[in-house]
Amino acid sequence: MDTQIIAAEKPLMAQARPRKPAPFLPMSRAEMDTLGWDACDIVLVTGDAYVDHPSFGMAIIGRLLEAQGFRVGIIAQPDWHSAEPFRALGKPKVFFGVTGGNMDSMVNRYTADRRLRHDDAYTAGGEGGKRPDRCTIVYAQRCREAFKDVPIVLGGIEASLRRIAHYDYWSDKVRRSVLADAKADLLLYGNAERAVVEVAQRLAAGEAPRELDDIRGVALFRRVPEDYAELHADDLDSADEGATRQKGATVIRLPALEQVEQDKEAYARASRVLHRESNPGNARPLVQRHGDRDLWLNPPPIPLTSDEMDAVYDLPYARAPHPSYGEAKIPAWDMIKFSVTIMRGCFGGCTFCSITEHEGRIIQNRSEGSILREIEKIRDKTPGFTGVISDIGGPTANMYRMACKDPKVEAACRRPSCVFPEICPNLNTSHDDLIRLYRKVRETKGIKKVMVASGVRYDLAVESPEYIKELVTHHVGGYLKIAPEHTERGPLDKMMKPGIGAYDKFKRMFDAAAEQAGKKYYLIPYFIAAHPGTTDEDMMNLALWLKKNRYRADQVQTFLPSPMATATAMYHTGVNPLRGVRHGGSDKVEAIKGLRQRRLHKAFLRYHDPDNWPVLREALIEMGRRDLIGSQPHQLVPAHQPPGTGKAAGTRRPVRPGGKTQRFTTKGLRVMK
Repeated sequence: MDTQIIAAEKPLMAQARPRKPAPFLPMSRAEMDTLGWDACDIVLVTGDAYVDHPSFGMAIIGRLLEAQGFRVGIIAQPDWHSAEPFRALGKPKVFFGVTGGNMDSMVNRYTADRRLRHDDAYTAGGEGGKRPDRCTIVYAQRCREAFKDVPIVLGGIEASLRRIAHYDYWSDKVRRSVLADAKADLLLYGNAERAVVEVAQRLAAGEAPRELDDIRGVALFRRVPEDYAELHADDLDSADEGATRQKGATVIRLPALEQVEQDKEAYARASRVLHRESNPGNARPLVQRHGDRDLWLNPPPIPLTSDEMDAVYDLPYARAPHPSYGEAKIPAWDMIKFSVTIMRGCFGGCTFCSITEHEGRIIQNRSEGSILREIEKIRDKTPGFTGVISDIGGPTANMYRMACKDPKVEAACRRPSCVFPEICPNLNTSHDDLIRLYRKVRETKGIKKVMVASGVRYDLAVESPEYIKELVTHHVGGYLKIAPEHTERGPLDKMMKPGIGAYDKFKRMFDAAAEQAGKKYYLIPYFIAAHPGTTDEDMMNLALWLKKNRYRADQVQTFLPSPMATATAMYHTGVNPLRGVRHGGSDKVEAIKGLRQRRLHKAFLRYHDPDNWPVLREALIEMGRRDLIGSQPHQLVPAHQPPGTGKAAGTRRPVRPGGKTQRFTTKGLRVMK
């Protein structure tokens, strides 16, 4: 397989065989009968309620396969206690497709403190408990029990982020690839449209799953072919890390499952190499030993072109929840039904974020025409629409049509971020296309207001004063969310985030634009507590910055080690995979693991809450900072515990310089839509 290819060999829809689309993909035998189907070709099993809308992964995959001529059924949130619900649509002729849904099921079910959540935004009525823990594994096992000879293909973010041996925060141990635990045939990672179409076509043509080892974005168990040379990134005594380029077919051997279980530096090395081999233009296959088998990962998928993205978003979605849910509210649907996705991917590379590991660093854009058509569909077909588009964006608000200036440089690049430690000079940061899009959307008949609710990447925004002016004048509704994440250089470097100076510059430009527009708008900054590389002093300084700037957080987010993130490797290993990893030569990172210290870091973000007074006072004394205890403006906590509770204190709004008050919510975990 040529791993240097940077363009798809054939367009996504090249072999489409359109059939009359179903009003909704069937979830019952009765619906299949209405469509005249005796069987499904493909049955998709998902941990989310079925909403036929392009913000939901199963809807995209289902409609895409339907456009290829396959009869596709959906089993949504089945009762997993037996195999019977997995037989509801009969035996699929081609394969079962299994996903945990739009979120990793463990992230969905538990808080950063491992506490059980009692609600689920992707379930009718917002009810929690409708999917099992690690549901991709459970669903796949039940599919095998239901029909043992039907191929099982895993996909979605839960499978994507658990494709190799990975640290699992909830069990506090390294788990093997989800493909092994699920006993499935194939795993598709990343944006899987290309891969799932080819897999479906070739399985339908009679090929066996083991023969699909040449498809990008596919993971499976296989032997290393004899004509491949192995580069040993599993040698922790070598500084090479398998990075050497050589002619001919090569595969990089990651440290084995047993090795990463026992040696934390080996785990950090595997994480470093995986992230380095993430550019579709130059990535090579990876192999990792699991017991007596080799787990093989092909290079990442080729990004979709704008025409292909348009084709995906122009599919005949019903743009509503399946009728079987009746009047029950699905919170995630209510949140996005008036929003529009304009791009995928993120080249920011923030170490705590799962977007780049899943969607990639190359931005995939829709055309203006496709976006405008979707807005017209929202206007004409979505009940309750009042003329306000609630969000126009994606993983970030303002990376639309940004890319490397030179495709050859892009194809050869191995940097984990295009904007850290500084914006790469090869990156086109023009906001002109986005500004033009905003203006065309505002001109659309029936559109009264277009909001930008996706996070604005402020270090890019300051490159375009015109964008900030456009944003503030037309697309902000009182508050704009922004994510500096911290103020101190230590944790920011581990996050791969810009210094607080970039935030200060954006704020000045934002405030000036608001004043010029005659608006009273405010920024809502987000921060993370207890991120790897953060000291108690860092959190204290952040708290002082918050007090100085008269911010009080209503809710805060403690760092949650999500699967496969670089920051998760730091948390688990105490090693920095952003630098070379080898025995005796690794860069160490302080990981905040103890519950007491995690709560202290969280308390610093809510320095004003009386409930946090005892722990903060004790910590300041231990840190030798008694000077910060008192009632003076520069001091952090009062000398004596104030009356009231944290809840009561949260109702007191802080005073801003002009007599105004402000509260905000912080959070730190971003997830795939």
